Amino acid sequence: MSEAAPRVVELSSPFARFAGRLLVGLGHEVVLVEPPGGDATRHELDGAAFAHWHAGKRSVTLDTGTPEGAAELRRLLEGADALLDGSTAGAEPVAAGLGHLVHVRVTPFGCVGPRSYWQGTDLVVAALGGMLAQVGDPDGPPLRLPENQAEQLAGVNAAIGVLLGLRARRKGPGQLIDVSAQACVAAALEAGALAYLHEDRVPSRPGRVHPLVPHGLFRAADGHLGGGLGGSPRMWDALLAWLREEGAEADLAEPRWQDPVERKKHQEHVFKVVQDFVGTWPKAEFAERAQARKLPWAAVDLPDELPDNPQLAARGFFTQVRTEQGDRTDLGFPFAFPEGRRVTSLTVPLPGADQALLDAPRPPRPADGGSPGLPALDGVRVLDLTWVLAGPYCTKILADHGADVIKVESVRRPDPTRFAPFMHLSRNDRTDPNTNGYFNEVNRNKRSIALDTRTEEGVAVLRELIASCDVLVENFSATVMTGLGLGYEALREINPGLVYVSMSGMGHTGPRSGWVSYADTVSASGGLTGLTGWGPDDVVGVIYGHGDIVAGLQAALATVAALEHRAETGRGQHVDLSQLEAIAAHMGTSLLTSARSPMGNAHPRWSPQGVYRCLGADRWLAVSVRSDEEWTALCHAIGHPELADDERLLSAEGRRLESALIDGVLADWARGMPADAAAELLQERGIPAGAVQDGRELVEHDPQLRARGFYVRLEHPAAGAFLHEGVPIRLTGTPGGIRKPAPLLGADTDEVLSEVAGIGPERLRRLHEAGVLR
Repeated sequence: MSEAAPRVVELSSPFARFAGRLLVGLGHEVVLVEPPGGDATRHELDGAAFAHWHAGKRSVTLDTGTPEGAAELRRLLEGADALLDGSTAGAEPVAAGLGHLVHVRVTPFGCVGPRSYWQGTDLVVAALGGMLAQVGDPDGPPLRLPENQAEQLAGVNAAIGVLLGLRARRKGPGQLIDVSAQACVAAALEAGALAYLHEDRVPSRPGRVHPLVPHGLFRAADGHLGGGLGGSPRMWDALLAWLREEGAEADLAEPRWQDPVERKKHQEHVFKVVQDFVGTWPKAEFAERAQARKLPWAAVDLPDELPDNPQLAARGFFTQVRTEQGDRTDLGFPFAFPEGRRVTSLTVPLPGADQALLDAPRPPRPADGGSPGLPALDGVRVLDLTWVLAGPYCTKILADHGADVIKVESVRRPDPTRFAPFMHLSRNDRTDPNTNGYFNEVNRNKRSIALDTRTEEGVAVLRELIASCDVLVENFSATVMTGLGLGYEALREINPGLVYVSMSGMGHTGPRSGWVSYADTVSASGGLTGLTGWGPDDVVGVIYGHGDIVAGLQAALATVAALEHRAETGRGQHVDLSQLEAIAAHMGTSLLTSARSPMGNAHPRWSPQGVYRCLGADRWLAVSVRSDEEWTALCHAIGHPELADDERLLSAEGRRLESALIDGVLADWARGMPADAAAELLQERGIPAGAVQDGRELVEHDPQLRARGFYVRLEHPAAGAFLHEGVPIRLTGTPGGIRKPAPLLGADTDEVLSEVAGIGPERLRRLHEAGVLR
């Protein structure tokens, strides 16, 4: 960044702190406002929580509840560029009239709506946002993803919100930005709600098998592996050849199994044959041998095994955290920034170490002037070479906030989300590539050109497009762009100011840069899968595309940060994002605490916390009790006031020791209650609680999402009218939104090539006749 890095004041909370950490990684000056006794995380996990979330930030201590403290906060904000506000009440009164300030409010349910006052924890927001309904066994309780994934989704969206606000401020004043953690989760479910929207279907929890693609969790001789049959005929043929070499193919060599539809129909049998083979191998050796055959498998590693990952080590992923007790190795940041530089060490600040900032007024950065009110990324042109989910999710975010995103496609290189039968979400039996709900969700607001980049002339056209774009995003394997003659050096020659974001599974460098990866294998390698379950011998894993969503969000953050860097320095750059590093950066305190065992839905400090069956088929209630006061309120709410006076249960530790008793009482109470009614009763008493919602409930019944207009109806030219998942980052002054449905394949080819690349009618005709445009 420039010498005068943006100053961000952070009023922290579990839903805001990751945003502050990410902004530290981008080079921003983040000033943490702590209460006089210090931030709560200083006292958690022997200080590891504070070290992870707040190392690298500056610290001031203020009692913002007093007039004096509020006045000091006001002085601090007068010289700040942004306020990252996770406070319960919100700092709007203190920030009033500061027209330059980008004020980002991060709350469990948003600033407006009938549930804006509801109490939210990671578990409760994951339940109400739809995440819990997607993890766990079909006949068992919904299962929480470890390391506070709902909180971290809110955090990365909030960081994007800060950067969008700062970019919009170049053309106008600051503004209030409303980030709802529930909406962030609801927008990050892969097909969780899309199956209902496009097939009128609510999938059951998938257990250890992906609901769409033929992948899952397999047991190895010494642990677990993530992987499966892959997504192409080549991968199936390579796996079958391996099985045959080892005499383990059973009946899979029969011709019927060459049909992917047949394999999907009888997937349980196919997976059993594969499991019988996989189970004889040590996990690391099997993964190495599979990857040598270009098969997408990965060992399920635990967080304390991550430092031994040769790819993470070779790319300098980890960060040293300097504390009073000495240096410790922590997880690094999702990508190197700016211009490939890594954050190698961070210092944990003492409380109030930067109190002098209160007495050193700093003028804020002035706005550049321009046209306020337009979306933050208006005028930015993005060339989108991505496919499936991780890349398109990144460019969807950019398009939602005003970028002109040009998606490059071809029938010769089909996107599986357009063409693959097993991923086709539609009420229509025909697999028309223009009606797939999966594709149409993540590609709204974009334009499509059909360009065959496997031809020399197609690559020439691509080069002409690159010359006129601000951003290029791709999620190919590491060598594809170089093979096209479009490595970063070549791209920089074509367009020196280009922001190039690559999103390969492992990154473009390192000993595993050539590894084939899917979202589930990245989650396996990054530590997330191994901590998702009920215990060391009952790992369930994260099967849906959470890793893809995380990579897409982090790539969007990187893109906006790189555009800001270019605005200040005039330089483009290559952001070499590794999806493995992106998901590993979402593993919270797990490395500092050496987490090795899944905890189910329990919390390391609070008790009780869990998910309880309610009245009705597969209806569940999530409850978190964060304090002794909330415990007393819970006892009275469920009709057991005597438990509030039970000496065994007066502390969280005591309640944890008596968890069987408490869970039994809560289960008996919840079983006779509708989940929504139970949640409302507890929320009225200030207790975090929420129903576990699936896709149908999110779309049809959630009053908060409805009040916020989260689902947006648009008419698609081939698929008809349907609802789209909304935009979780609400900028009040320069709002993003869903302006148009996803494009038909190649619908904008001639318009884009004429307008952007300057190609005339005669050359267009020749390109069509030669099959380059199709």
